[in-house]
Amino acid sequence: MDPNNLKYTKDHEWISIDGDYAFVGITNFAQKELGDIVFVEIESLEQEIKSGEVFGSVEAVKTVSDLFMPMTGEIIEVNQKIIDNPELVNSDPYGEGWMIKIKILDSNEVEDLLDLKSYEEISG
Repeated sequence: MDPNNLKYTKDHEWISIDGDYAFVGITNFAQKELGDIVFVEIESLEQEIKSGEVFGSVEAVKTVSDLFMPMTGEIIEVNQKIIDNPELVNSDPYGEGWMIKIKILDSNEVEDLLDLKSYEEISG
């Protein structure tokens, strides 16, 4: 996925919106800050999660970080590849390292998301 066409949150998640559905992952900045990711935990499949709420966590060698939902939605798929190979989040955060696919429940929330330029301003 092209980072220029994604939306972002201040919590370093990206979202790729396609109609009523979207893929969600963490940004390249986030994976670099975390370091080597050794475990991804997402136990919220088929749950409705509100924007800003935790949908899972990533564990790196030195820290554990929560994953925050960028838009209110129902998690309809978890990327099994990152459960089996969490290092994909480091090596390909915008591709094979995506986290979840959601059904968007409130499309108006897209207005609260950042474009790449705005995200780069807050992430340095």
